[in-house]
Amino acid sequence: MLFFSRALGLLTCCTMFLPALEMTIAAQPSHPVPPTLFGIFFEDINHGADGGLYAELVQNRSFEHPDPWWAWTPIGTPAPLIAEGTPVDPANPHYLRLAVTDPAQPMGAVNAGWDGIVLDPGATYRCRIHARHDGGAGTLRVRLLDEAGKVLAESSLSVGATWQRQEVILTSTGRTDHGRLEVLATARGTTDVDVVSLFPTATWKDRPNGLRRDLTQALADLHPGFLRFPGGCIVEGQNMANAYRWKDTIGDVATRRQNKNRWTDSFNIKEPQYQQTYGLGFFEYFELCEDLGAEPLPIINCGMSCQFEKGGHVAANALDPYIQDALDLVEFARGPATSTWGARRAAMGHPAPFRLNFLGVGNEQWGPEYLERYRPFHAALKARYPDLQLVMATGPLVGDGKWKAIMDGIRGGTSTDIIDEHFYRHPDWFLAEANRYDTYDRRGPKIFAGEYAAHLDRTSSLRVALAEAAMMTGFLRNADHVVMASYAPLFAKRGHTQWTPDLIYFDNRRVCLTPSYHVQALFGAHRPDAVLPLTLADNAIAAGTPAPKGVHQRIFAAAGLDARQRQAVVFAVNPRDQAEPTTITLAAGSLPAGTIGRTVLGGIPDQALNTLEAPAVVQPVTDTLSHGGGPLRLNLPPHSLTVLRVPVGP
Repeated sequence: MLFFSRALGLLTCCTMFLPALEMTIAAQPSHPVPPTLFGIFFEDINHGADGGLYAELVQNRSFEHPDPWWAWTPIGTPAPLIAEGTPVDPANPHYLRLAVTDPAQPMGAVNAGWDGIVLDPGATYRCRIHARHDGGAGTLRVRLLDEAGKVLAESSLSVGATWQRQEVILTSTGRTDHGRLEVLATARGTTDVDVVSLFPTATWKDRPNGLRRDLTQALADLHPGFLRFPGGCIVEGQNMANAYRWKDTIGDVATRRQNKNRWTDSFNIKEPQYQQTYGLGFFEYFELCEDLGAEPLPIINCGMSCQFEKGGHVAANALDPYIQDALDLVEFARGPATSTWGARRAAMGHPAPFRLNFLGVGNEQWGPEYLERYRPFHAALKARYPDLQLVMATGPLVGDGKWKAIMDGIRGGTSTDIIDEHFYRHPDWFLAEANRYDTYDRRGPKIFAGEYAAHLDRTSSLRVALAEAAMMTGFLRNADHVVMASYAPLFAKRGHTQWTPDLIYFDNRRVCLTPSYHVQALFGAHRPDAVLPLTLADNAIAAGTPAPKGVHQRIFAAAGLDARQRQAVVFAVNPRDQAEPTTITLAAGSLPAGTIGRTVLGGIPDQALNTLEAPAVVQPVTDTLSHGGGPLRLNLPPHSLTVLRVPVGP
């Protein structure tokens, strides 16, 4: 932060030879900024859900992984068995069978969690186990252990003749990052065990089937206008058998059918035990949206698996079950508790409808086969829910042949409300294309920039974050047409990362917020109510000055009105090596005297990285400026995003 602190105060020598930028802000707004403009894209990639946001501490809790003993170690002689036959629910047929002949020789298993179980002294943990005993009177002993086998908590559960879920609260007496959960049958006879679960009681909102508090707080601090879920390619699956079906993800967690994660073996990364338990399912996603004040944007499978994987599609004349799934989803969210699917929602503890105004049909699909499948979804959904805003895919990369073919299809008569454009490109592309939506045809559908990130050596540096910020000024300027935007991917767990860069990195204890995260959070926290057009004089890069191809401007900026605070909110991105002297005026008169809020994110671009070990190398710095009235003169530091809150009236 030393470089940045000096840059804020000692810039005169660096700027004396540059003409000052003249920024003029209009007195009247041009159009509203939708609350949905900046949001979150969530996908269970990089262990973002199981082992991440979803706070379950036991891995392979239902013994349904390809290796049913994965994360478990058997205890006892002869060894316990993985059985099938009469499970808790047919959706998850495997369970642990413990046959004890001598109570002095208990039998069981110990679970190592996700790279260990984090335990803290005085912290409490909710252990839930489904169990039955063939004699009708069994006993289970559950213990929390540290890596050396020391017992940190212990309790017992009584087991009856039929499957019942038992619960106990365990209080740890010690701290470890590599704890384990041990389950032992101590009564003579056969005890069957399934759905072995351990959660910290301190989850987000203290929910039993809850989310990690720190990771969820990081989402809340983004001030998101929407949450897109359950992801991108995971919606499609590697083939149709692997595709995401939302109905598998609701109801009691013991009844949710586990599915292979689509990212088990992509990009030459092999994690065959990477599964989806669906403990974080559509009900929990809707609940999270409600918590965050964000619009839900679920994405449904349109009868197509991932086209990159060539996994096959449902015939165009056999889409009725998938269309019905889509209609049922809207009823699940919006229907009264007396409706079929509204009753399922109510039974899960939410009698009142959830909000649902947007629905995506397919993810990143392309070609005539997608157009052929999208149209019947559109017709059926609009016939029953005409107010529902439908989002249409445009392929994996904006501007390529696949994108152009979809756009031709729209011009040819395929109707949609919003198109989903994706761009993972070099930072220079973001700078060159920051104004791309200034001249977009407003007669077409609205824009959702659904997945984007600047890619440079796959690092989450300040340089890439500022390129993204430049693009986001374009989103804001054109908020009459760009109605949603979200960075992707969201989460990445250390040691289990299929894709980089990502917005938030974490391990079992720590969270690292990247420079890109701070950019997203600043735009979210300071989102204005309406756009104030601005003009920039002397913003052209001087002839002969080195600049990326297609980049012709010194800074990138947008402004808006915070109506409640009566402030102009100015976002200014300076991606260059020198400070930029800037004068800000109002088109209708002088800026009034007052205190101006200033937040700056900056540093040395390629060296400015946050890590789990050093998470605060790059973070916003906030201060205030005393302004005596008239033009505001200041310097925009090199390699920085500056957010100003300027009073504009009483």
